[in-house]
Amino acid sequence: MGTHSLESYMRQVGADARAASRQLAAASTADKSRALLAMADGLAAGRAALLEANARDVEAAVSGGLEQPLVDRLVLDDAAIDRMIEGLHQVDKLPDPVGEVTDLVYRPTGIQVGRMRVPLGVIGIIYESRPNVTVEAASLCLKAGNASILRGGSEAFHSNQAIAAVIAASLDAARLPRAAVHLLNTTDRAAVGELLRLAEFVDVIVPRGGKGLIERISHESTIPVIKHLDGVCHVYIDADADVDMAVAVALNSKLSKFAVCNAMETLLVAAPIADRVLPALGDGFAKAGVELRGCARTRALLAGARPAAESDWREEYLGPVLAIRVVEGLDDAIAHINTYGSQHTDAIVTNHYGRARRFLAEVDSASVMVNASTQFADGFEYGLGAEIGISTDKLHARGPVGLEGLTTQKYVVFGNGEIRHR
Repeated sequence: MGTHSLESYMRQVGADARAASRQLAAASTADKSRALLAMADGLAAGRAALLEANARDVEAAVSGGLEQPLVDRLVLDDAAIDRMIEGLHQVDKLPDPVGEVTDLVYRPTGIQVGRMRVPLGVIGIIYESRPNVTVEAASLCLKAGNASILRGGSEAFHSNQAIAAVIAASLDAARLPRAAVHLLNTTDRAAVGELLRLAEFVDVIVPRGGKGLIERISHESTIPVIKHLDGVCHVYIDADADVDMAVAVALNSKLSKFAVCNAMETLLVAAPIADRVLPALGDGFAKAGVELRGCARTRALLAGARPAAESDWREEYLGPVLAIRVVEGLDDAIAHINTYGSQHTDAIVTNHYGRARRFLAEVDSASVMVNASTQFADGFEYGLGAEIGISTDKLHARGPVGLEGLTTQKYVVFGNGEIRHR
């Protein structure tokens, strides 16, 4: 596809999505439910075709030398398809946020003022590897009344096209416009750049992928972006922590899954409790094969720890490596987190109510936890049903972004012929 024809194609996609978004904004909950359930039935009925398409992608990825972790994310099997189907049913059961009117109050003039929740409009989603994101993104945007333009990774092209065919048929069955969900039919990398310039038609961009992808989109986009760059998450073990609880929370925060953005990457331990908690944690991490990098006081208690460099305090390892620092107390812990953290997820383990409250108030992160694993920072665990991603920005959404984060509010006013007198 030539440069001019690609630009024309992308502008047409944008214009069609904008038109579709106006129809979706007026669609009933029942209309959207029919489409979501038809998608679930279509995935079940088209399982064989989807597995065949995915096998083509996996074979090409392996022969092309794609890194094994990316190949693993690419693979679809029966269990993965079942999870996609279950996810569609879960999204269907979520309350529809669109049209909800809240905060109604009467003003002295007699008018009644409130806020109505409405769709954002058109959402562009750029992602890598995982074909299941196509289903997740399409279903969440649809439920929230938004049209979506999806740009999946070229390594999952055939899988995504097979899923897109199911989605298109489901929209037809629900009598909703096909342009409500548009998967780009090109692997041309220039399509991403064109999408980022469609401010006339696209309201928000959501990137899902590695740091390089998100940095590029943040720098190039002319459209607001919902994103997070890093997940440098901390657990701080306070001097008044229960030792058994502290060990359990810290181990789970790191070991439940390594390569997720809510995994603990730095452990902070108050000096008065360090000699009671670090040896037990050292044993637990050693059994799991985690490399420890610590400050001098950490290494005095954990002989196997390597010296930590300044860069380790800012590192998102996404693997079996952990930085550990012994701090004097809460003030030092908060200062460290606000200096080196990424405003993603941070936790304190303590039985001291006042310190817990200070931690909640003073740590500037999207999710702040007391006596709980950082790996709970997830849309499903928060009761959102699912998430389109996690945002560490402060506008417009922060933390796991579910249906509400894919909507905005407008003021609505009810009157009975009132006029304003100056």
